[in-house]
Amino acid sequence: MTSYTFRPVSIAADRDRSFWLQDIGARPATQPLSGEADCDVAIVGGGYCGLWTALRLKEQAPDLRVTVLEADICGGGASGRNGGQVHSWFAEIDLLEQVAGAEQALMLAQATTDAIEELAALQASGTIDMDLRLDGWMWTASSRAQEGAWSNAVAGCAARGLTPLVPIDAADIRRRTGSGASYTGVVEDRAGTVHPAKLALGLRSLALSRGIVIHEKTPVSRIDTGERPALVTPSGRLRAGRVVIATNAWASSLSELRRYLYIVDSQIIATAPVAELLDRIGWTGGESICDAQAHVLYYQRTPAGRVIFGRGSGHIAFGGVLGDAFNRVPGRTQDNVRELHRVYPQLKDTAVECDWTGPIDCMAEHLPAFGRLRGQPNIFFGVGFNGTGIAQTPVGGRILASLVLGKSDKWSTCGLVGLERRTPLPPEPIRYLGARIVRHAIRIRNDAEIENRRPNALVRYLSSLTPGR
Repeated sequence: MTSYTFRPVSIAADRDRSFWLQDIGARPATQPLSGEADCDVAIVGGGYCGLWTALRLKEQAPDLRVTVLEADICGGGASGRNGGQVHSWFAEIDLLEQVAGAEQALMLAQATTDAIEELAALQASGTIDMDLRLDGWMWTASSRAQEGAWSNAVAGCAARGLTPLVPIDAADIRRRTGSGASYTGVVEDRAGTVHPAKLALGLRSLALSRGIVIHEKTPVSRIDTGERPALVTPSGRLRAGRVVIATNAWASSLSELRRYLYIVDSQIIATAPVAELLDRIGWTGGESICDAQAHVLYYQRTPAGRVIFGRGSGHIAFGGVLGDAFNRVPGRTQDNVRELHRVYPQLKDTAVECDWTGPIDCMAEHLPAFGRLRGQPNIFFGVGFNGTGIAQTPVGGRILASLVLGKSDKWSTCGLVGLERRTPLPPEPIRYLGARIVRHAIRIRNDAEIENRRPNALVRYLSSLTPGR
């Protein structure tokens, strides 16, 4: 019998949780698992991927007994900490084609646009109040080096006769965002922003209403394999016919997956409400905006007039170990504040009321992978969402549901299934040391290029060594 051991999860203190989780306030957790229990499918992880997988399973097999085990509260991980940006996989269609081929790339990209419509329908029906605003997603440049970062994606769409990403000029960007920092780019109109924690809480409620059992505050310490694997928790043991690992960055506990995953964090801040100021400069909508630097900036205006402003920090997890620094590091907001003031100098006197960090599970191809653990026909995984998951995890749930149910269809046979097409990463400590050097070079390069300065040759070379594009 093989056993898979999971590292302890570092749970964020209430004061260190994301603005989104603090905004929805405390709510009672479901009961932790206690004693012996049994189910047909056990899902480890109560974030977007785990909850969507549970819902997809119940859609297709209503009598299936599905249990979700969550170490914290549903949405306590990446699902409740992200920047709330909603956009399709058409922005990555060139990357999808490299991994899955032209036909499946189109199918998967279209599936994410369908997922956006599904989110819209859930909100319109009153099923989930998630503050979804489909006012557009902008992919922009604020320096010469960033110009045309979207060219491959636009060309990939054009080759299929599609134009989901349309050009946007400086005047339109300023009109819609109130900022003159970015001056060219593309926009996906049927995209936008969401309140991540409200979405996570809504998916949790929907899952419970459909008979899915959820045990929060129930970390899994070990999975003992066999015909019916046993999931060991602090106060109980759950046996299941099939198991799904949907733990985002925490899947790096497993060496088979860690070989392909590198874990970085993103730093996010939330300002005080300044609705009148934002209205005055013209930023009245729910657009989401990214710029194209390697440590990407992403930001949105909330309905209440806060600015949520995030940036990749470059902090690397050694050996995939996630400690408290991946929840929050007090005082580490200076880079975000500096960039906020560059993009919005009008906010130089606006207070930052909340800051937090979050781990991102990345793969070299910048796309998630799904499949079975080696030699384990009944243990499945979905990992590597690379910080882009709100419209992508509903698709991931379809893929995992088909795998779990043993179906042979467009989901279970798509090119995102299996690790054969993926690039393994160097072992530690080479991975960590190399990543630190590369990420530092990227930081220097970003800081130079944002001022339209050309970094030196060594910086250009080292920064080019990052996995993928």
